[in-house]
Amino acid sequence: MSAPRSDHLVGILGGMGPAATAAFYAKLVERTPVTRDQDHLRVAIWADPTVPDRVGPVLGTGGADPYPAMLAGARQLRALGTTLAVMPCHTAHAFLPDLARDSGLRFLDMVAETVGELGRRGEAFGVGRGVGLLATRATLATGLYQRRLHDARFAVVLPKEPAQVQVDLAIKKVKQGDPVAAGRHLGRAIDAMTASDPSPIVLACTELPLAARYLPEDAKAPLLDPTDVLADRVVQECWD
Repeated sequence: MSAPRSDHLVGILGGMGPAATAAFYAKLVERTPVTRDQDHLRVAIWADPTVPDRVGPVLGTGGADPYPAMLAGARQLRALGTTLAVMPCHTAHAFLPDLARDSGLRFLDMVAETVGELGRRGEAFGVGRGVGLLATRATLATGLYQRRLHDARFAVVLPKEPAQVQVDLAIKKVKQGDPVAAGRHLGRAIDAMTASDPSPIVLACTELPLAARYLPEDAKAPLLDPTDVLADRVVQECWD
């Protein structure tokens, strides 16, 4: 890589939630090979935490429709001249096809990029034992990951209810500003998942990598963070 292409403006459609958005931008900065400030990518962040929660509408259990606010944010990014957009929220990817169509933005699909990365690194991960998924109930209900993983010939291991409760609590604690407690809940979920021996476990909610920073020291399960994959793909797209 020689230099970033100055014709790119990366748009981050965020605020879902705010800590995950900030963490993604930090990863983008950290993973860009630079020697000076001017080598970094041009980035526009639209972080709107007032976007209604995505889980209820996706599950059909009620709640305000988040799509109008998401589309308004995408159009703001388009107006700024965004050439490549990302959305660091897995559940929101249920709306991605409509969002790309209605906004006219080119989005990188975090789910598709993650499945592609698993295919490239499958032997290293030992994915013959199955890929574990930890996510919101809504992300799991959409089948976004399951369909693509099955198409790529991966077995999928989903959390049983006690483990899913721990995932729910981990996500909730991150959103409440308590990542230490979130790490304890995530650790319990991972312990429950390891009985099925998945490899790796995909942290398919952008709050979970923040909880993973505070996992117990004896947590040994191989984890894959899709936001790492997405940040790397943005850098690849925007550099010569």
